[in-house]
Amino acid sequence: MKVLVLNGSPKKQSDTFRLTEAFLRGLNKNQKHEVQIVNVIDKDVAPCRGCFGCWQAMDGHCVIDDDQNEILDLYCQAELVIWSFPLYCYSMPSHLKAVLDRTIPLIKMKMVELENGAVQHEALADFSKLHTLVICGCGFPDWDGNFDALRIMCKNCFGDPRIVCVPETPLLNVPAAAVVADPLLKKFEYAGEEYSNTFALSEETITELETPMIPKDEYVRIVNGE
Repeated sequence: MKVLVLNGSPKKQSDTFRLTEAFLRGLNKNQKHEVQIVNVIDKDVAPCRGCFGCWQAMDGHCVIDDDQNEILDLYCQAELVIWSFPLYCYSMPSHLKAVLDRTIPLIKMKMVELENGAVQHEALADFSKLHTLVICGCGFPDWDGNFDALRIMCKNCFGDPRIVCVPETPLLNVPAAAVVADPLLKKFEYAGEEYSNTFALSEETITELETPMIPKDEYVRIVNGE
């Protein structure tokens, strides 16, 4: 299986990407997959101009000559795309959002109505067998309310992807927190193994992955240095 990982963290020591790395270890445990990791912060991806020049060419490429066209080619070849990033203002970091905005060349101007009544643009290529997974971490101590906007955006953009939203991820790079962080990393490894076998994650698995590592009040005290 060809796996494209779009790493949206701007940091080399990324909290969220540690979760993704653990997931990939599990994914490759029983069979090796072809994994391509793109560190988006290192790429030259300009904001979308809204010129719709791509809809005139209809070749799956953007008229802006930068690194995005390479990413679009990888996207079209992938069987699984993993969007991995920290939560920024209840969404994704701006450099990764630029990548998402500029996937417009992969759709047509033509609109189609789905069975549920929603209207969307018709895909330029056949993405019916493409799987999408979103792994997002944040520095807040709980889940409720913090990921709601992101979940709506991802559902609208990717169809119905599996989304894993993890609070308290700064603990992953605190040595003293290894006692709670390491078990979470192991859970992500198990989740990768599960996904490799089924192309899905059970609701029970997602609940385990999204459960805070420590109680909210304790986390807030630590962050506040109390």
